[in-house]
Order: sequence, then structure tokens, then C-alpha cells
Amino acid sequence: MGLSQYNPNEWRLFIDSSKRSLKCVLLHNGNKFACVPIGHSVILKEHYATVKMVLQKLCYDKHNWIACVDLKMVNILLGQQSSYTKYPCFLCLWDSRADEVHWEEKNWPVRQMIGVGAKNIINEPLVSRDRIILPPLHIKLGLMKQFVKALNKDGTCSNYLCSVYRGLSIEKLKAGIFGGPQIRKLIKDEEFASHMTGVEAVAWYSIVDVVKGFLGNTKVANYQNLVEGMLKNFHSLGTRMSLKLHYLYAI
Repeated sequence: MGLSQYNPNEWRLFIDSSKRSLKCVLLHNGNKFACVPIGHSVILKEHYATVKMVLQKLCYDKHNWIACVDLKMVNILLGQQSSYTKYPCFLCLWDSRADEVHWEEKNWPVRQMIGVGAKNIINEPLVSRDRIILPPLHIKLGLMKQFVKALNKDGTCSNYLCSVYRGLSIEKLKAGIFGGPQIRKLIKDEEFASHMTGVEAVAWYSIVDVVKGFLGNTKVANYQNLVEGMLKNFHSLGTRMSLKLHYLYAI
């Protein structure tokens, strides 16, 4: 089957990479069909020139699939500067350094995709901004990261995490770097919450509600209330606003 037969309204283009490979996969919207690998390399690295070449080889301008990618790939596809920049959001001019208003301001100026050299734009965009969506898994990983970073590093909860994940380095545990299976394990762990303070436990249970009712396979009718409650609990916990939290906060 040629790529032209994969309807852009039914399929999503997933692009991801690791230290060892760069891969492109078509995912069916609804998971009725298996994923279709359409590009793979163990040589190419994840940067602008490489992704541009891959999209040209796939004739992306003809298919115009919606791209399901993480935030690093969003920066590449839209020509934005990576790392800790002042304006990391591709939808608005959210100021990552304005800590004093992060939990107060929701309505930031809309980002206009202007020329190279303005507002952290360093390359010409490779795809249209309205053809990009974020995978729920990456948002989930971001929630877990901010939650763990806000825990008392000398508290019983942090010590419990160290005892459960002995294979992870102390640096990764303190930074909240967990994978999907590790998060699912914690959600099923009935002892985890017993090692938390009251504020930590409330925030954790709100994460579980959002994961099950919004970021999982189903979306409950009151998902917005779940997200708003979680963000309120995160604020009470003293969590710092991240880009992924910003996306949820601005819903």
C-alpha cells in the first residue's frame, strides 16, 4: 500500500528518536489498525536538518498528516530554539521566567509565527502549527516529574521511591525522570501514598484521577474539573510551573 492511501484524517505521524535511532510511524486514529513504520535510521540524529530531509523523503507536503510528537520535536518542526528559552510555547508567548505570575496568568499573547530571529525562532517551520498534537504519555511524564521535584527530598516519600526503584540513579529520582511502566506501577502501589504528607497525598491522588480520566484510553465528562483540581493541588504543593503544566493550565 502506498503512503497516499493512508488518509491524513485517519492516521497520525509519530516521530521520535533516541540516542540510537530515529523513527517515523503512522498511528491509526482510534487504534483499529496496527501502527505502520514508514521510516527508521540508526545513523540520523534528531535535529532540524535531519527531520527536514526525512519529511521531504516522505513527501509530507502531499500527505499533511497530523504530527504526534514530544516537545523537543515540536521545537524542531516549528523552527524554535530548544532547551531553556524564554518563549518555549508554540501557541502563545508564555514567559518561562516570569515565575511570579505563572499561577495567576492564563491569557498570554497569542504567538504569531513570525520570521526567523524573533521570539526564539531560529529556522523556518517544517509543518503547520495546527497539524501538531502532544502525546498524552509525554504530558503524564511531565506531571510526574514536577510532582517528584516538589517532594521533600529528605521526606519519607522520597526515601520510599529510592527503595522501590533501586535501579534508578539518585539523580534521576530527584529529577523525577520516570517512564510509563514505572508510573503505572506507582499508581497500583497502595503503600506509596501512605508515605506522603497530607498535601502530597492530595496532589498525588489528583494526578491519578487525571491519568485515568483524561490522559488514558478514556476521557470522562468532567475531565476539565479533574485537571483544574490537580493544578490547584500542585500550586498548594509548591510545584513550579512547567511548559506541560502551562498547556493544562490554559485549557
